[in-house]
Amino acid sequence: MGRYFGTDGIRGEYGVFLTEDVAFRLGRSLRTLGVPVVVVGRDTRASGPVLAASVIRGATSAGIDAIDLGVVSTPALSYLSGRLEAVGVMITASHNPYQDNGLKVFGKGRKLFEREEGALEDDIAGLHEQTPPDRPGKLLPGIDAVGLYGDLLRRVLCPSALRVALDCANGSTWAIAPRFFRMTGCDLRLTGVEPDGKNINLGVGSTHIDHLRSFAHAEGCDVGFAFDGDGDRLIAVDGTGAVYDGDMLVYVIAVDLKTRGLLNHDRVALTKMSNLGLVKALARRGIDVVTTDVGDKHVLEAMEAADYTVGGENSGHIIDRHLLNTGDGVLNALHLLSIMERTKSSLAALTADVRLYPDRLVNVRNVDKALADDPAVKAAAASVAARLGTDGKVLVRASGTEPLIRVSVSAPTPEEVDEGIAAIVAVIETLRNSR
Repeated sequence: MGRYFGTDGIRGEYGVFLTEDVAFRLGRSLRTLGVPVVVVGRDTRASGPVLAASVIRGATSAGIDAIDLGVVSTPALSYLSGRLEAVGVMITASHNPYQDNGLKVFGKGRKLFEREEGALEDDIAGLHEQTPPDRPGKLLPGIDAVGLYGDLLRRVLCPSALRVALDCANGSTWAIAPRFFRMTGCDLRLTGVEPDGKNINLGVGSTHIDHLRSFAHAEGCDVGFAFDGDGDRLIAVDGTGAVYDGDMLVYVIAVDLKTRGLLNHDRVALTKMSNLGLVKALARRGIDVVTTDVGDKHVLEAMEAADYTVGGENSGHIIDRHLLNTGDGVLNALHLLSIMERTKSSLAALTADVRLYPDRLVNVRNVDKALADDPAVKAAAASVAARLGTDGKVLVRASGTEPLIRVSVSAPTPEEVDEGIAAIVAVIETLRNSR
């Protein structure tokens, strides 16, 4: 994107890149969206309250009324912005450490298109004429945000006698998730539910899954669910310590929906990073796969374009459009628990047909990212892909944020994976050393 927006909103270190002034100008720029009300939510970072206040000051200065939702998850904010037909601003840096923060903008329940983000950027940069509003905006009375969001979660609530572990990452789900899981009657064990403003994602949550693995095993749990700081990702574990990433959980949901005749076109959307073994397992179930670039916004675009029901990526963003058009860790965890109870099956049993292929990702660092498109690199990747045929997958892509190139190969054996990666990396390093 441009001057402010990255792949998922505005994000950076608080007080350095992301300042109160940027938040104020972002709030003011919402006038370009033509919506009279903004709902503002935040995760548990120490910088959240002051940034929320700045967004609200900016919005009201532009004649937009505002509702402060307090601490809510990103999917809750998305749901409420759609339900209230408002624009929504979520103050979060997702899985990043507490020193960072960010601003995600939703328009009536969906992430903005790039053209809309571009209009916001122009306004933030002062390129639009500053026309005074007819009246200043007002800070409207607060609402029961969690209660309203609960109307969505109750759609998948199912009585459960399982022992369930939740890792809420000391983030935005720390109160929401336990509240609704308790409604199932499950034997609930909690970790990552003591936010102090600085411990969000600190050794806990979906990006530190070993913590939940140990916790769930020690507590004798049947299943465990880990969320990230803003609650839009989900990774699961079982009592044996096995980990189920976003792709595996998409498999469980997609197979269940197909069995019940609810999977549109018998097709799901996954990213290019998805394991080939998973794709083949879905095919054996009569489910086709459409692959997209990495990023949940690309998954959603593909789903909306062809009216698919389910899609996601291995990082834990899972979109189930018959419930909500954005990733929701708590919603998907409750849905998975209901599938387990309805089928009387463990996650291991529900994924028994999946035989993941060996794969590996190597980051070639301190390199010109343009080399990812060099003809020699493309030829090396094509050669490896041709040798593996339909039993392999090769992906070479430049990082969106760092000076590195990611090389990943999936194949039937670890030896084939290593050989393929070595061949491609050797070409990249030769080109780097020759410049």
